[in-house]
Amino acid sequence: MAPTPDPNSVGGGAKQDEATLKVPSKDPKKKDEKKDEDLSEEDLELKQNLELYVERVQDPNPDLQKAALESMRQEIRASTSSMTSVPKPLKFLRPHYGTLKAFHETMADSDLKKYLSDILSVLALTMSAEGERESLSFRLIGTEGDIGSWGHEYVRNLAGEIAQEYTKRQSEEASIDDLMELVQQIVAFHMKHNAETEAVDLLMDVEDLDLLLEHVDKTNFKRTCNYLTSAAKYLPGPDDMLVLDISYMIYMKFEEYPNALQIALFLDNAQYVKQVFTSCTDLLKKKQFCYMIARHGITFDLDDEMVADDDDREALQDIVNNTKLSEGYLTLARDIEVMEAKTPEDIYKAHLLDGRASSGASADSARQNLAATFVNAFVNAGFGQDKLMTVPSDSTTGSSGNWLFKNKEHGKTSAAASLGMIQLWDVDSGLSQLDKYFHSNDNPIIAGALLGVGIVNCGIKNDCDPALALLGDYIDKEDSSVRIGAIMGLGISYAGSQNDQIRSKLSPILNDAKAPLDVIAFASLSLGMIYVGSCNEEVAQSIIFALMDRSEAELGDALTRFLPLGLGLLYLGKQESVEATAEVSKTFNEKIRKYCDMTLLSCAYAGTGNVLKVQDLLAQCGEHLEKGDIHQGPAVLGLAMVAMSEELGVDMEIRSLERMLQYGEQNIRRAVPLALGLLCISNPKVTVMDTLSRLSHDTDSEVAMAAIISLGLIGAGTNNARIAGMLRNLSSYYYKDANLLFCVRIAQGLVHMGKGLLTLSPFHSERFLLSPTALAGIVTLLHACLDMKPIILGKYHYVLYFLVLAMQPRMMLTVDENLKPLSVPVRVGQAVDVVGQAGRPKTITGFQTHSTPVLLAAGERAELATDKYIPLSPILEGFIILKENPDYREE
Repeated sequence: MAPTPDPNSVGGGAKQDEATLKVPSKDPKKKDEKKDEDLSEEDLELKQNLELYVERVQDPNPDLQKAALESMRQEIRASTSSMTSVPKPLKFLRPHYGTLKAFHETMADSDLKKYLSDILSVLALTMSAEGERESLSFRLIGTEGDIGSWGHEYVRNLAGEIAQEYTKRQSEEASIDDLMELVQQIVAFHMKHNAETEAVDLLMDVEDLDLLLEHVDKTNFKRTCNYLTSAAKYLPGPDDMLVLDISYMIYMKFEEYPNALQIALFLDNAQYVKQVFTSCTDLLKKKQFCYMIARHGITFDLDDEMVADDDDREALQDIVNNTKLSEGYLTLARDIEVMEAKTPEDIYKAHLLDGRASSGASADSARQNLAATFVNAFVNAGFGQDKLMTVPSDSTTGSSGNWLFKNKEHGKTSAAASLGMIQLWDVDSGLSQLDKYFHSNDNPIIAGALLGVGIVNCGIKNDCDPALALLGDYIDKEDSSVRIGAIMGLGISYAGSQNDQIRSKLSPILNDAKAPLDVIAFASLSLGMIYVGSCNEEVAQSIIFALMDRSEAELGDALTRFLPLGLGLLYLGKQESVEATAEVSKTFNEKIRKYCDMTLLSCAYAGTGNVLKVQDLLAQCGEHLEKGDIHQGPAVLGLAMVAMSEELGVDMEIRSLERMLQYGEQNIRRAVPLALGLLCISNPKVTVMDTLSRLSHDTDSEVAMAAIISLGLIGAGTNNARIAGMLRNLSSYYYKDANLLFCVRIAQGLVHMGKGLLTLSPFHSERFLLSPTALAGIVTLLHACLDMKPIILGKYHYVLYFLVLAMQPRMMLTVDENLKPLSVPVRVGQAVDVVGQAGRPKTITGFQTHSTPVLLAAGERAELATDKYIPLSPILEGFIILKENPDYREE
C-alpha cells in the first residue's frame, strides 16, 4: 500500500506519485509489484476492482457512476473483518480518499452526490484527521438511509463526532436540528443492539435525555436505568438530579415500582413517593414499599389517596412506623442463637492477656464501671436482657439498682439510659422497665431515664407519642442535667420527624438568656436532628441568634461546637440551599466563624461526592495555623462526609488523609482518624485498620484516643477478630492511663455491638440510599470526639448514645404474605458491579448458601436460591416479602 496521502490536500493523486518516487529503490515499478505479490489472489482481485470503481465513479456517464457506487457500497458493507484490523475495502480505498473527495466537490447536487457522500462518510472513519469531523459532515449531506447498515463502529464514531459538533454549535448558538435527527437514528440503533450505555452517553452529550423514554422497552429498561443511576454519582449537579428523574420516569413507565421508590427517596421527593403509592394497586407491594421507607428512617404519613381501605392503611402505617423492627431483630437473634446475654467481661476477654493488665482494673473504678455500662449497652442492644441492668431484683445477687449505684453522679445518667438501649425498639416493655427510675429523687437518674425513653423510641413512631408525653414536662425543670436528658431524648426519638410541637418547646430555650450553655447546645443539636435536611428557616434563625448571643468565654467552650453542628444538620445533603445561611455565618465572632463555615459546608454536601467541595475543604486543611484555631477538625470530617458516597471517592479520600497525617498540623492529625472511621464505618478495610492501629500508639494522646474510637467504628457490629485482638492488646498497653483505657473499652463495645447483628453504616439498599438521621447521629459523635476531654471523658459521655440513630440490624429477613417469617435458601456473596456489562452477568461472587434470616456484611448481596417464591423488592435487604411463584413446578 502506498504511503498515506494527506487527506486534506485536494490533489491526493499527484502527491502520491512523488511519495513513491522518494523511496530509495532501483526501480519504483518493481517495489509496487512486490507489494501486490504479498496479497492473496482474492485480495488482489478486490483491490483491482475497487480501483476500477474509483475510476468509473469519475466517469461522465451517470449510469456507469451509479453502478460503480453501488458496487463499492456492496463491497464495503459485505466486508467483515476481525476487531483489530481495518476492513479490506476500506484499506484499499484509503489511497483514493483524496481523489474521491476532490471529485465530490466538483459534482453537481444529485442523488449520486448523496450516494458518494455516504461512501466518503464511511471512508472518513479511518482517514479523516483529528477534529475534522468529516465523517459527520458527509453524513449530513448524504442520503437519509439507515445508518446501522454500515456497521457498529461507524455509528459509534458518528456519535463521538456529534458530541463534539454539538458543543461547538452550542457555543456559536447555531441550529442543531439536523444533528438531532441523526441522534434519533443513532439512539434507536443503539437501543436495539444492546448498547444502552452508548445511547445514554450520546444523549447526555447532546443534553436531551427525554428521548430515552421513547426508545426504552421491556427488554432494556433495567440496564438503561442501572447505568443512569450509577452514572448519576459522577455527574455534576444539576445533571445528576435530571438523570435520576429520567430513570424514575422509566421505572414508573414499566411499573418497576420498588426501584422508582428508591430513586424517589434518594431525591427526597415526597411527591414522587406518593406517586409510587397511588400508581401501584397491589397491596402486598405497598407493604414492601412501607418496609423500604421504614428502613430509610423518614417520617411518612399515608393518606386515603395512597391506601383507600382504613384497616389496610393502619397495617401499612404500622410498618412505616417500624413497629415490627424489634420482633424481626429478635427472630434473627434466635435463629443465629445469640440470645444469651453477654457481660462486659465476656467482651474484654482479659484472661487472654498477660498478668499485668488484670491487676490494673482497680485503678479508677468509677471510670471502669462507666465503661462497662456502655459496653453492656452496646453489646446487648435490642435484646431486652443483660446481666447488669435487667437482673430480677429478688435474686441472691441483690437488686438491679446495684449496678446503677456503682456509678458516680453523671455516670448514673448513662447507666439508667443504658436500660433504654437494651430494650431498644421495644417501646412497651422499655417504658415499663424505665418507669421505676422516674420516681427516684436523684436528678442524674431521672435524666438517664428520660434519655432512655428517647433511645427506646429511636426510629419507632407511635400515634400516641409516648416520648413527647413523658419528656415534654421535663424540658423546663430547674436541674440542667434533667433538661439535657429530656432534650436529647426528644432529639433521638423524633429525629427527622419535623415535629412542630417539639420545635415550639425547644426554640425558646435557645434564646433564653438564663439557660446554661450545655442546655442550649443540646437543644440546638436536638432541633438539628428533628429537622434534619429540612432547611427549616425558623429553626435556623433560632440557632443563629443563639450563636450571636454567646459571650467570648462561652465561644471557647467545647460544647459551643454543637451549635453550628445543629445548624449544619438542618441542611444535611441539601447542597446549594445552605448558601444564605453560610453568608450569615460570616458575620459571627471570628472565634467560631470559620468553624461554622466548615461545618455548614460539610453537612450540606454530605454524601454527594462533590469533587469541587472536596477541593475547597482540602485547601482549608492545607493551611498551617496557630494552636487556637479549631475549624480544621470539621473540615477533615467534612472531607469524609462528602466523599463517602461511593467506593471510588472513599479510596481516593483514604489516600489524601494519609498525606495529611504526614504534613498536617496537630489539630488535623487529631481529626484524621475520625474521618477514616467515618469512611469505613462498619466496614473494616485492612489498610485503614493498620493505619488506625499505628495511630493508636501515637505520642499525642488525643490522636491515640481518636484512633481507638475509630477502630471501634470501622469494626462496629462486625465482631471482627483482628480488631478485637488489637483492642485487647491496647487495653494491656494503656492499663495505667484511665482515659485511654476508657476509649479502648468503648471501642470494644462497638466492635461487638448487638453481638455482631447490627451495623452503623448510614447507607443501605446496596449503598444507594443514605439515611439522613443515621448520618446525623454519627457526625454528632465525631464532632464530640474532636474534643474528647471535656465531652466524652468529661460529664457528657452520654453523647455516645447518639450512635443509636445509626444502629440498624444488618439482616435480610424474608416474610410471607401475612408478614410471618419464612425460611428460604439464599445465596450470600460479594456484590459485583455489573453496570453496562454485556449479557446477564452474575451479580454476586464467592457465595455461600444459607437459609434466611441471614446477616449481610458490608459489600455483600443476597439472591434467592429458589424459584418457588418471587421477592417483591429487587434489593434483598431488611424485610423482604415473598410471593409464591404461580409458575413454579416441584422437581
